[in-house]
Amino acid sequence: MSSSPSVPDPATEPTGPRAGHDAPENERARRLTDVVTRLRRTLRSAIRTDYPWESLPMAQVELLQSLAAAPLRVGELADRQRLAPNTVSGLVGKLLEAGFVDRQADPGDRRTARIALTPAGRRQLDDWQQAHERRIATALGTLSPADRDAVMEALPALDRLARALAETTAAPE
Repeated sequence: MSSSPSVPDPATEPTGPRAGHDAPENERARRLTDVVTRLRRTLRSAIRTDYPWESLPMAQVELLQSLAAAPLRVGELADRQRLAPNTVSGLVGKLLEAGFVDRQADPGDRRTARIALTPAGRRQLDDWQQAHERRIATALGTLSPADRDAVMEALPALDRLARALAETTAAPE
């Protein structure tokens, strides 16, 4: 009597040409990278399917998120997003055209301007956030209670990982 082969769980089983050949820490990093990439891609795709009004590119959403706390100069936005200032200037231009941000005089340096969210930009960001929260809440609801707990218990460690990554990428070149 033969037993049916078990189907590997892609979230827990190594895959690809290097599976089983990497050091354990490299394999964990590869698996985490894979899951995070799939999670971001799936969420981005799902939000556009579920909420077709959402048309802002992720780079523009991330700029709006950076501006949520306070207005910033283009150079500060570029540093926070780890993008070239001319790239941020182009993104800011599109957000200006959409009416989501405006330029304000910088009280500390009259030669520069700060970029600030407009009420329309705040609404757009709030709508985007709420849509994502609904989508994630729905997906979390499909998980077992143990899996939901595991996801929530992992958040503090994932936050520390994000901070550690930000610190290593912010190091001087």
